[in-house]
Amino acid sequence: MFFILSKLLSFLFHPFSWALILLIIAWITKRPFLSRRSFRAGMILILVFTNQVIFLEFARMWEEEGTKIEDVGHYDCAVVLTGMAEWDNSHERLSIRRGADRLWQTINLYHLGKVDRILISGSNGHLIDKGLEESRQFKEVMIQNGIPDSVILIDTVSKNTYENAIESKKVIDQHPEIESILLVTSAIHMKRSKACFEAAGFEDFDCFTTDHYTGETRGYSFEQYIIPEFSVMTDWYRLIHEWFGYVSYATMGYL
Repeated sequence: MFFILSKLLSFLFHPFSWALILLIIAWITKRPFLSRRSFRAGMILILVFTNQVIFLEFARMWEEEGTKIEDVGHYDCAVVLTGMAEWDNSHERLSIRRGADRLWQTINLYHLGKVDRILISGSNGHLIDKGLEESRQFKEVMIQNGIPDSVILIDTVSKNTYENAIESKKVIDQHPEIESILLVTSAIHMKRSKACFEAAGFEDFDCFTTDHYTGETRGYSFEQYIIPEFSVMTDWYRLIHEWFGYVSYATMGYL
């Protein structure tokens, strides 16, 4: 029920929805005062949530710090979380999104000898079947690109971060030879993921963050301060989703 409700209400996490609601109110209301206020509020929201610097400063406060490849030690298994692709039904192939840096970095760690095995955790987070089975489909792609079948473990059950942790623990427990774990996911997603894995019983694991929005130093250009970028609204959606997810997981006792 929690999973279904969160998906049905997910549009409320998007700043564009807030601005659109205000602009619709401004358009349909017959009260001039409310119309002016709603229009101004909607425009202010658009300006704020399309500003790249404002978003990046908030993302900087939430993202977990990254680690350079050369500073990564050796691990028995890297657990990489899904939620990074869509299934292209027309061409019958995976279509990766920004978060797919998780898998790219994990493959790189494997080829560098930093990890011995890879556990891909997750099926899909959709309410309606769209043909996506990320862990199984990514495993097929990895095998086609030279990674041995014996190296890859999969969790084909989980549909959200909480279930990622629970199901990954079940898979790892079936392999007592796996002692050291490296958790791999997006920097913006790591805070919630780490808390879920700790709650699921993973006592000793390290984290490797990917696809960072920010870095150690600020280097904003003049355009980022003054030119609106509407794609930033989608970035805000991801960040707000993480905030809501962390709070709701804590409320539900998942953390």
